[in-house]
Amino acid sequence: MAGRSCWRIRGGDGAEVITDTDWGDRGLCKSADPDELFVEGAAQNRAKAVCTGCPVRTECLAYALDQRVEHGVWGGMTERERRALLRRRPTVTSWWRLLNTARVEHEQQAYSAIPGEDGIRVLHEAC
Repeated sequence: MAGRSCWRIRGGDGAEVITDTDWGDRGLCKSADPDELFVEGAAQNRAKAVCTGCPVRTECLAYALDQRVEHGVWGGMTERERRALLRRRPTVTSWWRLLNTARVEHEQQAYSAIPGEDGIRVLHEAC
């Protein structure tokens, strides 16, 4: 994904939020052949492996869920897995908000168990 773009989501209160999508420039898949990410069958497991350890996996998955992307592996999930998730959670209005909140809460819990120097803890570092 080259250049700067935005994606529009609706918050729980119905207000529109515009979110930066430059995360695509930091994805591990940026250097991958797109034909390797938009595959079927067993090849999807290889495509999903590209997502392992990706620093923007959450943003990628949220984008695919919020935009109802129907093809390819996004954020480590196949289109079938995303459809199943959307069916299980039909009331979610913003996957970006849900997944980002869950990630921040997870990081806070993980880092609270590690004593910081002088009481300072790094909760999230932006790229």
